[in-house]
Formats: sequence, structure tokens, C-alpha cells
Amino acid sequence: MPLLTKEKSGWFQRWVRRVKRLLNVPPAGHTPAELAIDADEWAVIKHKLKLALQADQEKAKPMTNSEQAIVDQIRAALLHANRNNVKRTRAYWDLAVRCPELHWALLAHVVSRNGGWNMTDLQGEWLPKLMSQEERLHFFRFLETANAYIFQDAYPQLLLYIESRKAGEPYFHLLPHFHVSRFMRPFWESFWRTGHSPLLTLALIVNEQHYIEGRIVQHPYFRQYVLDSALFKAQSLLQLNQVLIPHEAIPAPTSASEKRLSLCGVVVETFSSLEERIQVGKALYGLLYHPSVLEGVRRFATQQRHTGSRADYWPHLFSTIRPGSRPLDGKTKLNGCKLQNPGDPVYSPALTHVWPDQVLVEPARYDWFRDTNAFRYIRSPIAPSYDEMSDEYCFALKKIEAAAMLT
Repeated sequence: MPLLTKEKSGWFQRWVRRVKRLLNVPPAGHTPAELAIDADEWAVIKHKLKLALQADQEKAKPMTNSEQAIVDQIRAALLHANRNNVKRTRAYWDLAVRCPELHWALLAHVVSRNGGWNMTDLQGEWLPKLMSQEERLHFFRFLETANAYIFQDAYPQLLLYIESRKAGEPYFHLLPHFHVSRFMRPFWESFWRTGHSPLLTLALIVNEQHYIEGRIVQHPYFRQYVLDSALFKAQSLLQLNQVLIPHEAIPAPTSASEKRLSLCGVVVETFSSLEERIQVGKALYGLLYHPSVLEGVRRFATQQRHTGSRADYWPHLFSTIRPGSRPLDGKTKLNGCKLQNPGDPVYSPALTHVWPDQVLVEPARYDWFRDTNAFRYIRSPIAPSYDEMSDEYCFALKKIEAAAMLT
């Protein structure tokens, strides 16, 4: 007879993972061979970056008519796709399909899906009971602005690569016209020569987190109303800080009752820490390209367009439609990872139904790359050991539901 039931064993595993995170114990894992960085190529890039630091800030140079046409075309595409989280997430996916070598595009697609789910949670089943309308608006602006700023910086870089492929020659000298940090150009030039995806992916992770550090994380408005708020600090208690990677199990289960998507992911303990955000990005990169995950993620993304609703990945639990009849007061909806009443799902709306498109405030224009501190982050990503976290996620949902019922 086992000493622990499945339910108690799941609780114990959650407790162990929680203690390890609190003690900063790194998760067990390894670097997949295909994600290991090329040390010689990194040495070349590092030398170029040091020279860039010694030189004057690179300025945008006059363009030819054909180059101006390319820049105008990319700006128009950016304006169209940067309207909301749903469009951004779709744009990342389209690039990931078109150019599988752009690992960051698939990673950004997965992370952007999570951003959309967090946005709709603010108008979903439970958070309106825990947060005022004003508080939810502050949180939405934080999520939306971070999502939009990263897209505004990264999407033109990806499109410049597309245009370079079309022309058969690199256009990365045009990066300054999109206010891209000088940190990125040597990585793109290296990628063009070698096709080595990990170095470029790591550089984009480092670049985008530095990009939002001063513009979002340290911004007085977001510090006061979001990051320093008691509600944000309570995220770790409620476990609202999970970045999930839904994926179809490979091989697919044969039992109909087991056909829900599997979940793995990473927990962000301290979003305000630049170092932790970068390490989380690297861990997600390693996990996403885990052999047990990658193909299943691609199948999910191919079959299910992003709407912002959590029903995209777990329709057995969530619904975009709020049930007409409300449950009796004091009655919970969840029983583990199942519904107490299958006819009473958890409300998780589509994003465009609950949040209108926002007018983007232009970010401050400056280059974050001023010293060599960022070099320490260019290390081969350590992929955490694959850990099915569906039970842990359901445990988090149960805690949110319990908190909402106390209000």
C-alpha cells in the first residue's frame, strides 16, 4: 500500500517545489545539445559589443529609397499588429511558423498567451471579487504596456530578418531606425552568418527584459499602483505568478477523459528582479524546446487560436460565456481539476470582449546597453526537468477561489 495517496503526493510535491524556490535552490535540469551556445561565436560578438561601448552612440544613417520603403512597410505592419494582445500573439506565431529558426518568436508567442490570460483573469470569475475596478485597470495597463513595449521593440527586428532573407543580404544596419539597442546588432549579424539560434534567442531575452526595466518596472506609476501594491505582493501566496506552457501530450492519450492538454511551466517569484525575469526567460526557453514539450506546443498553437480565454487550453474547466444561473452562495465550483457541476464552468472571457484596444504611450528613447554587466546572462539555458504541473495549477485556482469566497 502506498504511503501517500495521489492527492497527498501532489500536495507534498507542491510543498517541496515551494520550499526550493524560497531557498533559491536551482531546479534540476540540463542543457539540450541543440540549445548550447557556440563559445567561439560568443567571443566574437562580445568583442564587437565592447568596441560598440567605446564608440559614440550609433545613430540612424540616411537610407536609400528601397531601404526607406522597407522601414515604412515594417512600421505599418507594427502599427497594425500592436493593437492588442491577441494580434501580437498571432503575429509571433505566424513568424514562428514561417521561420522555425527564430526560436524567440515561439517563446514570445507562448509568453504572450500567458499575458493575455492574465489580462482576462482581471475580468473573469474571481479577481473582480478581490480587486476594485480601479485596481484591475492599473494591473491591466501594466500587463498591456509591457506586452506592447516588448512587441514594439522586437517585432521590427524579426521583420528585418524576414526582409533580409527575401533580399539575400542583411539589413541589420537599419536597426537604429527602430530605436533598437546597439546590443542586438552583433547578434543578428552572427545569426545571419551562422544560423545559430540559441545565441540570438538569449540576446533577445536579455534585451527585452532590459528594455522594460526602466520603462515599465521602474516607472513611478507602475511602481506605485502595481509592483509595490499589496495585491501584487500577494501573487506568490495565491500562485498567480505561473507562466504556463500548455501542450498536447506526445503520444496523445487514448482515453477521452485524459485528453485535456498537459501543463508545464515556470513560477516567477519576484517580477521586479531583472535577473530573475531573465533567468525565467531562459528556463522557459529550455523547457519549451524539451523533447516532451515542443511538438505538443506546436500542435496546440496550430489547432487553437489565441483568444485570451483560458478556455483555449482547458475548455473542460473554463468557458468564455458566463453561466446564466449563478451557484448558491458558499458553493465552490472546483473539485481538484474538475468542476463540481459540469454545467457551471469557471468564467474566462475572450480578451477583446472585456478590454478595448489601448492607445500606446510612446516609450522613453534611450539605449539601456551602457556596460558589460549583461554579458553574464549569455549562458546556455538550463532546461528544468520536465514537471507536469496541472495539479499544482489547479491547487492555485482553488486558493484563488477560496480567497474570492471570503469577500
